Amino acid sequence: MARIIEGERRIIKMSVDDVINIVREYQIICRNSCCYEHTRELLSKADFFIPEDI
Repeated sequence: MARIIEGERRIIKMSVDDVINIVREYQIICRNSCCYEHTRELLSKADFFIPEDI
């Protein structure tokens, strides 16, 4: 689970599982992308969520 660390800037500490899930989502979203611009367009429309550790 992700943990937000407050300081001068907010930092999100993620577990290995969180990172793997984000990479998996990225791969699913971008598998049909034809170029860099199309990838950016697809990702700008996508929402990525990670659970926060309270």
